[in-house]
Formats: sequence, structure tokens, C-alpha cells
Amino acid sequence: MLQVAMISTGEEVLHGDITDTNAAWLSRVLFEHGFSMTRRTTVGDQLDMLAKEIEHCSLTADVVIVNGGLGPTTDDLTAQAAAVAADVGLELSEHWVEEMKAKYAKLSRVMPETNIKQAMLPEGAELLDNPVGTACGFAMHINRAWVFFTPGVPSEFKVMTHGQILPRLAQNYDDVQAKDCHRLYTFGLSESGIGQTLQALKLPEGYELGYRSSLPFIEVKIFCPRGHQEAAHIRQQVITLLGDNIVSFGQPLLEEVADKLVKTDYRLTVCEQMTGGFLVNWLHYSEAVQPRLNHAWVLGEHNIDEQQEPLAAVLAMATAAQENQTHDRQGGSRLILASGTLNEGQVAVALSTPAGTWAQLITTKRRYASRDFRYVVSTVMLDMLRRWLSGKEVIGQYESLQRVGDIYIPANEG
Repeated sequence: MLQVAMISTGEEVLHGDITDTNAAWLSRVLFEHGFSMTRRTTVGDQLDMLAKEIEHCSLTADVVIVNGGLGPTTDDLTAQAAAVAADVGLELSEHWVEEMKAKYAKLSRVMPETNIKQAMLPEGAELLDNPVGTACGFAMHINRAWVFFTPGVPSEFKVMTHGQILPRLAQNYDDVQAKDCHRLYTFGLSESGIGQTLQALKLPEGYELGYRSSLPFIEVKIFCPRGHQEAAHIRQQVITLLGDNIVSFGQPLLEEVADKLVKTDYRLTVCEQMTGGFLVNWLHYSEAVQPRLNHAWVLGEHNIDEQQEPLAAVLAMATAAQENQTHDRQGGSRLILASGTLNEGQVAVALSTPAGTWAQLITTKRRYASRDFRYVVSTVMLDMLRRWLSGKEVIGQYESLQRVGDIYIPANEG
């Protein structure tokens, strides 16, 4: 099996001041292209240790990707460490100096002299273009390995990986079979429950299931040979087994709702008590949803009638918001999402549509931190909207939640 290693550099990465998102991202991308990462290490800003790690990986791996340490400051030591590991000197890349000067000129600035350091590359290294930033990458053969050196800035690293590294790997290792990754996002199920449900699934050769838990979702990944004819059938089997708890396919829930909403003339109003503005903030992450937002109200605890039953209270909120739309000059039918107050661990949520209004009183089966609880409740609200836009039953079944009560009021009874 091809041995692929990654070395992340920097004291801030080593000591956890910065989360190493590049390593997780690269591992996933390489896997999808048929290359499994076999070693991951992190080294601080220490020349000798970095040079020794590069040398060690070059003796034990076929491909090594070194990330970070290509900046202009004194603690950026990767190029120097690469030269030490390869037992060569450093030489100035006049080409990259001109590239950096041009980048600064576009910003009407003069390149600082300190940036010359970024053009000092190990002798014989192949320059890897960086169209995003000033840190060029480079590649060189050291011992048995092909070693790639990349900038640590995620946007630059990802562009270089896709534009420079993956094409070279595909050309040099054409016997490696790339994989497709089919992603299914679930809500309301546990990872162990999903694993048990999918145990009976018979996977063809070359297929593999993966899971990623990111509250409140669990992502189910189906890895298979690229373009395999049975992929659609296996994906449908997973969908059938997990049922309506699959809230989106190939994209997160928010994008799924956005795709459905923009195909209609509906506009959305959000009223929040318990969720405290979490949902409307989440909705604003979608540029497609933003133009469809009519209004948003975040109500405090002082707006609560403690004598009113929770379902009745959230229905009253939705009704008030609906009536407020009467004087709204913007076109389109009205949709209302509302969350009531939190009372003894229970919260009522509602969706009001031209067809009627649904409300449910829910509680969780486990204790959540405040932000996580608001995320879970906001997800229930957004999933109610997704279900209605998809023509499904609005109130779903969630293993991780308990529904205390629910109500549906047809539009002609409102």
C-alpha cells in the first residue's frame, strides 16, 4: 500500500492554539482520491526536529506533505529544514521574487524586503504556484519519497492541493483508484444506532462506510470506486434504512432548505424565545435564504405569559407574526417559524404555512449546554420547514428527542 505522511508545523498548532483543520481536510480529500494517509505528526518551530521528521518520513513513506512554515518571519523554518533533510543548500528563485512583487503592485504596495525569504528554496526544488498568497510551495525528492511543501493558510493550502499536488499524484500513481464519497446528513439518531441499523447492509467490494458526528448531525459517508454502477443502489438502501432521519443528501441541512425555498415564492419570518436568535443567525449563513427573510423577532423572558400552555403560547406567537405580515408590502406567501420559552426542559416550536400550522412540544433525552440545546431546537424548526417544502409529514420522529405533545390547525380553522 502506498504510504502517505503529513507533517504539520508551528508552535501554535503543536500547542493547540490553532486547530489543525488542514490535516483533517487533507486526510478526507486524499482518501477520496484513493490515497490513504498512514502517518500524521506535528512539529514545532525547531529546525533540527523538523529536519529530522522530514528525513524520517522521507525514508518510511512514498509521499510526504509538509504544511506550514513558509512565511517571511524568523520562525518560518520549513524551507531551511527541507534543505537540511535533503543535504542541499538554498537558492533564490528570481521567478518567485517577480511574482511576489507583482502581487504587491496590484495592491499598490511595495514588497517588503523580508519577503525575499519566501523565495529562498532548496536547490533543485520544483516550485509550486500559489495564486492566492505570497508563499510559494515546492516539491522535491528526498530519499524514497516525493515531498511537497505547502503554506499553512487554509485557503492557500487547499488551492495548492487541488491545483498542484493532486494532479501530480494522479499522474505518478495512475494505478490508484479514486473514490466517490456520497454524504448523507442525519438528525435525531445516535451514531451507535446508525451503525447497528446499517450492519445488515451488504457492501460490494471496494465500498466502505464512514461516520462523522458534528452536533446535532451525524454524517454518513459511503465511499466507493469512482463512478461505480452500484453506487446509486447502495445509497438508496441506506436512505431506506435510515428513513426520514436523513435531512439532506450531499449538502448540509441549511443548503437543502435553501435549495427548496428558492424554488418557491415563499418568504420566511422567524420568532424566537428559547433559541434566542440562533436560528435567524444560522439562516443568514445562506446567501440564498437571506433575500427570503421577511422579519425576525427575538423575545425575552419578560414577554412570557406563565399561565399560558406552551403549545398555545407558541401558536399565539406564530399567529401574531402572521397577522403582522398583512401590512407587509413584500410579495410572496408567508411562512413562520417560532420557538417558545424553555420551561422545565421543554420547549414548543411551530411552523405556520398557507396550508396550516403545526406545533410540537419537545424535550431532549440528554442534557445539553445552552448553545448546543439552541442548536438542536433550531434544527428541529428548520427540519419542520424542510419536511413541509418536501411534501412530507411536518413532525418527524427523532430517537434523541421526546415529543411531549403536538397539534395541527388547518388554515381554514385558524
